[in-house]
Amino acid sequence: MDMKNMREYMSWLYYQYLLITGIYVLEPWEQSIFNTVLFTMVAMVIYTSYVFVPIHVRLALEFFCELVGGQPESTVALMT
Repeated sequence: MDMKNMREYMSWLYYQYLLITGIYVLEPWEQSIFNTVLFTMVAMVIYTSYVFVPIHVRLALEFFCELVGGQPESTVALMT
C-alpha cells in the first residue's frame, strides 16, 4: 500500500469517526475538547486495565484453585 492510499484510508477513517460520534457539527475548539476528553478516558481505561486486571485474574485463579481442592502456593513452597 503506497502512502497516498494510506493517507486516503486514514482520512476516510477519521471522517467515519466524525460521522459516527456526531462531532462534525461542533466547532473546532469544541471538537478538540471532546477529543481530549475522549482520549483521556481511553488512556485511563487502558492504564487501569494494565495495572489492575492481572491482579484480579491472579486472585480469581487462587480462589478457584482453592475451591477445586488445590493447595495454596505457600503450602506447596513449604513441602518442597
